Amino acid sequence: MTENIAIEIKNVSKSFHLPTEATTSLRTTLVNYFRGIKGYKEQKVLQDISFNVEKGDFFGIVGRNGSGKSTLLKIISQIYTPEKGTIKVNGKLVSFIELGVGFNPELTGRENVYLNGALLGFSTKEIDEMYDEIVEFAEIEEFMNQKLKNYSSGMQVRLAFSVAIKSQSDILVLDEVLAVGDEAFQRKCNDYFLQAKEDGKTIVLVTHDMNAVKKYCNKAVLIEDGLIKVNGKPEDVANQYSLDNFVKTTVDESSNEATKIVEVDNLSVDLNSPVIIDQNGKIDFNISYNVLTDVKTYIAFSITDLSNNAWIYNDNSYDNMTEGNGKKNFNYQVELSMLNSRKLKLEVSVRNDNDEMIAFASSDNIPMIIIERTDVETKSEKLSSSGVIRRNGSWTNG
Repeated sequence: MTENIAIEIKNVSKSFHLPTEATTSLRTTLVNYFRGIKGYKEQKVLQDISFNVEKGDFFGIVGRNGSGKSTLLKIISQIYTPEKGTIKVNGKLVSFIELGVGFNPELTGRENVYLNGALLGFSTKEIDEMYDEIVEFAEIEEFMNQKLKNYSSGMQVRLAFSVAIKSQSDILVLDEVLAVGDEAFQRKCNDYFLQAKEDGKTIVLVTHDMNAVKKYCNKAVLIEDGLIKVNGKPEDVANQYSLDNFVKTTVDESSNEATKIVEVDNLSVDLNSPVIIDQNGKIDFNISYNVLTDVKTYIAFSITDLSNNAWIYNDNSYDNMTEGNGKKNFNYQVELSMLNSRKLKLEVSVRNDNDEMIAFASSDNIPMIIIERTDVETKSEKLSSSGVIRRNGSWTNG
């Protein structure tokens, strides 16, 4: 294990025994034993999982319910042990997996902070140093001498989460925490994640929120049926997860097996304009794809700032909606003269008339664009959270 690796996961497998019948009879137990009836079935939750989390990574783990991601997190947190493979952790790890673990409702908030900190492996002196920051982040200072059973559920969430993220750990492991607390607390958590990402803190995040994966993570992995399906860039992982959740299936009556229907393939994005343009240059690109079924489709795309992974321009209108199968070709041109110097990337997906994504351009097929201002003065930029306020591009059929 090299020094720059925070977590090394190598060939990890885990299964559980699920009982199929219950018996208290010794005779039945013996008969089942000699007949080879085990009384349980084996559920393989993780199968030969391998990847590394490097120091400073904001690493996302995504997957549908039952895919094995929470089990993997518990193995990383040393709650479970793998049947096969190894997990190595380089540094002090703190996990926030289940609310209330390590908390006692009969103790005060203050006492619970020290109890939970001790369970996480911190000394009393270390907790003393962290205590004020924990209470300040949770915003429940006036309630710290009250028993936890008198707290609202929201107050308990804020205290537990504050202990986890404000602990002086090298690695932070979080499971489905982006919906905790009220709106104000969620904004506070958002600010913390952005700052943690900038500071290079190692964080492992399990979530169903693909916007969070794209916003915070620099690496991600998609787990499906206990296997790694995609491991790499967060955009590819998030897009594949979204696509898997909307993909249609057909059932073969002879075998009763479900088969995924691919409606679009060969999505290609080609940049016509130079990679480096000045503020008055047009961004010009072609998009083509094949429609394999009789379905209505349109293109949705965004131009994203590489520095903060935020949209600065998007066009998700239905202006280019087409019907029927076959080859589709489009050209798009847009001027972004209101921008100062920026490094941009173009993200493209194909959607149906129900606004469901049915294909996306992988990171290997995403053009990069650099805008360089050639004048001395810089302009004030008019941006909204979902893109540039004024949309001025145009579609043409290729």
